Amino acid sequence: MNVVAIFDIGKTNKKVFLFDENYKIVWEKAVNLDETIDEDGFPCEDIGLVRNWILERLAEIKSLSDYVLKAINFSTYGASFVYIDKNGNTLTPLYNYLKEYPEHLKEAFYQKYKGKEVFAVKTASPVLGSLNSGMQLYRLKEENPALFEKVKYCLHLPQYLSFLLTNEAYSDITSIGCHTNLWNFKKMKYHKWVKNEVIIDKLPPLHYGKDVIKNKDGLAIGTGLHDSSSAIIPYTINFTEPFVLLSTGTWSISLNPFNTKALTFEELQHDCLCYLQYTEKPVKAARLFSGNEHEIQTKRLAEHFKVANDAYKNIYFDKKIVSNLRALSFSFIYPKKYEFDILKECPFQKRDLSTFKNYETAYHQLMMDIVEQQFFSTNLVIQNSPVKKIFVDGGFSKNSIFMNLLAEAFPDIEVYAASMAQASALGAALAIHDNWNPKPIQNDLIDLKFYKH
Repeated sequence: MNVVAIFDIGKTNKKVFLFDENYKIVWEKAVNLDETIDEDGFPCEDIGLVRNWILERLAEIKSLSDYVLKAINFSTYGASFVYIDKNGNTLTPLYNYLKEYPEHLKEAFYQKYKGKEVFAVKTASPVLGSLNSGMQLYRLKEENPALFEKVKYCLHLPQYLSFLLTNEAYSDITSIGCHTNLWNFKKMKYHKWVKNEVIIDKLPPLHYGKDVIKNKDGLAIGTGLHDSSSAIIPYTINFTEPFVLLSTGTWSISLNPFNTKALTFEELQHDCLCYLQYTEKPVKAARLFSGNEHEIQTKRLAEHFKVANDAYKNIYFDKKIVSNLRALSFSFIYPKKYEFDILKECPFQKRDLSTFKNYETAYHQLMMDIVEQQFFSTNLVIQNSPVKKIFVDGGFSKNSIFMNLLAEAFPDIEVYAASMAQASALGAALAIHDNWNPKPIQNDLIDLKFYKH
């Protein structure tokens, strides 16, 4: 059986899947790897462990007699650079994008390039410090010029993993075009600062997502994709009617490929940005840190009510509980005017847990507060576009409380829980379809469950 191997490297889970020619998963492995720390003691990915795990899994796949490996691709989280020298060796830790960015450096940078507002609009990148991966390059150059001199190439994580197998260094538009501060969306080329600061030479040539590199074994190897841009590929292939994809995990990201309006500075301040699809088309997106918030608050609830951390998995949507909480004015009713302050913090953070009679009620309130935030965030990318459907994938798509409340929040839009075999991994497989798979792409890749409001 011919297969494609996709390494899907998340911040916590590292997974590898084998897809057959009908894009069904026929084999998979997953692992959680220990973090290490950088020179400042800040936790970060252990790139050595990731590298070894990938090479071990690849050897294992090649030894499986039932499968013929035809192609390999990568989908990983973004905003992470690997710096390699002329021999392909890594020069630094894989710095964590949540690491604090020096304020003086940030201020000096934006002052040099016409200020935050002008710069953010041009690059479709909110001001996010280390999450703007281009700023990591600027920091390395400013703080450690001797080390920066040794850098042959700066590779985003998906492209570094591809480099491991091909020994060829490339950049990829989905990684470069994702809140990096590197790309000028108006001119559709690198922003001039990249040249001014002599960083351009450290960025290898762009390679397009649908193209592959053949290695010495004749394997077709993709250059890898940023996971959020990869996750939207199965949807753009399967659906032509305007939709928003709400991709949920640690971040909940609302992606609208049908909103072509340029980003405003106000939208950027509310954590909107643009992603570039592997076809180079922009996708307007809004981010919310709600998966992270859910994790923090469910731990808090578990502690207070003396239940297991994952007790919420046994809680299902109860209309009565929601009505009672609303009657107590514990929740908002979606107003016409958007109060965007709510995006800054989840209302549940300030709730007194002793006011809830049990865990189930408190958990419903948490989900009501999270959906309240989600309503505002998703609306940022829906307005001014003809969207008729919202597809939710990832963790929250399996949460009946979240899904029912979201359907109620958007009464004029059809809301679906979408389930498919690993959206970002599947997207990375579909991107290189023409290079390994003789069969046409099926149109039943996505299972949908409709939620009535």
